[in-house]
Amino acid sequence: MPAERPPLVVVDAANVVGSVPDGWWRDRFAATERLRDTLATLAESGFGDQPGPVDMLLVVEGAARDVPSIPEVRVVAAPGQGDDTVVDAVRKAGRRCLVVTADRELRDRVILLGAEVVGPSAIRRGGPGRPQRAHGPR
Repeated sequence: MPAERPPLVVVDAANVVGSVPDGWWRDRFAATERLRDTLATLAESGFGDQPGPVDMLLVVEGAARDVPSIPEVRVVAAPGQGDDTVVDAVRKAGRRCLVVTADRELRDRVILLGAEVVGPSAIRRGGPGRPQRAHGPR
């Protein structure tokens, strides 16, 4: 029996970076690189109830569009709205997905697809507490 694929953690970069008033607006690119590097550590050590490694996908847009991928974190530049790119990633994943965002509309969209959702503070804590899930069968 093949090993189960690790979950895909999809991070809404703009929403997570914007959730902490640390001056990110002065240099969105650098703030997004810092987030990517934090995610690299979590990808290796594990995230929430999933031991590492986990697959990390960071969806970027706007001024952060050129932040490069690193081995631990795949970075995808949204061709349009970042939310649509997050939804597409969840739709195509074919496995358990955990989305990190505080955007209520995005949360609702990915929960309908069966994803779990945690807020940006999960990154600072090193992983989610209690994810929000769809009600009823998936």
